[in-house]
Amino acid sequence: MASEPVARAVAEEVARWGAMRQTGVSLRYMMEFGARPTERTLLLAAQFLHKELPIRIARRALDLDSLPFGLSTKPAILKVKDWYVESFREIRSFPEVRNQKDELAFTQMIKMIRVRHTNVVPAIALGVQQLKKDLGGPKAFPPGIHEIHQFLDRFYMSRIGIRMLIGQHVALHDPDPEPGVIGLINTKMSPMTVARIASEDARAICMREYGSSPDVDIYGDPGFTFPYVTPHLHLMIFELVKNSLRAVQERYMDSDKLAPPVRIIVADGAEDVTIKISDEGGGIPRSGLSRIFTYLYSTAENPPDLDGHNEGVTMAGYGYGIPISRLYARYFGGDLQIISMEGYGTDAYLHLSRLGDSEEPLP
Repeated sequence: MASEPVARAVAEEVARWGAMRQTGVSLRYMMEFGARPTERTLLLAAQFLHKELPIRIARRALDLDSLPFGLSTKPAILKVKDWYVESFREIRSFPEVRNQKDELAFTQMIKMIRVRHTNVVPAIALGVQQLKKDLGGPKAFPPGIHEIHQFLDRFYMSRIGIRMLIGQHVALHDPDPEPGVIGLINTKMSPMTVARIASEDARAICMREYGSSPDVDIYGDPGFTFPYVTPHLHLMIFELVKNSLRAVQERYMDSDKLAPPVRIIVADGAEDVTIKISDEGGGIPRSGLSRIFTYLYSTAENPPDLDGHNEGVTMAGYGYGIPISRLYARYFGGDLQIISMEGYGTDAYLHLSRLGDSEEPLP
């Protein structure tokens, strides 16, 4: 445990770095810079991250210190803050990156930092659950509670950015990348293929939970590709399909009728690639639509294992799938819309920007 003077010195350094301006990086720049990685380009990237990551990580640690309604004092939030402060200290303690040996050591360190932060989302979800319990549940929420939702949107968006920067740099060290893949960016990603794999994963969860699962039908051009980050799209489709399968399964579980399939339609538009996920699971009441993008109304009861690294499983049931998916879409300039017909079903429209066209700096 750090002595008080050491802890105070670290806190002062976090405050100093958190006040610095972060530098945005565009996807086009990432693609051009990483197209042919060399020792020199990887060294330059590591030198940039050595200066940039402490700023972004310090800002998040400061954010966690100033949350309303006492959320900052919840044990799960304090644990997350410890992760950020420890990662900040590690990067700041790392000497200047001068050569390939330094660069490889630095890359290994930030790779481990990325692993450390795997469970940030479910850990914060647990902190919010702890706060809700103290406040007496949603019906007793005080005025201004939605400040927490706004904070979490900003916090998670920044987290996506940090993980994208680290993940991209680490992935550029792959000695044998797939054709067309630049770090995390697949310049020829097939949304049909990603939709099929994500749907199979979601159906496996449904089968495990209920013993059976509705089918998923996918429509679109199997030859169509565009530049995107495959893990991001997989996460979004997986979460949306999982919700649809659960709704259909529960609606038809005790029925003599055959459960209708969940339908996925992939459309290549002039501005966006749009993926529509459509179900006949009974829909969402109009009064509940405003809540599906918030982090404050989830019904999870089982706390996550904060020392584990299985984010996908622990997030199930925390109600974070839809708001987090919208942030992933918005991170690259897209969006997620949900339209529901109560008594029939729900349509989710995932709008995805073409990454190769964007020169806007990412958050």
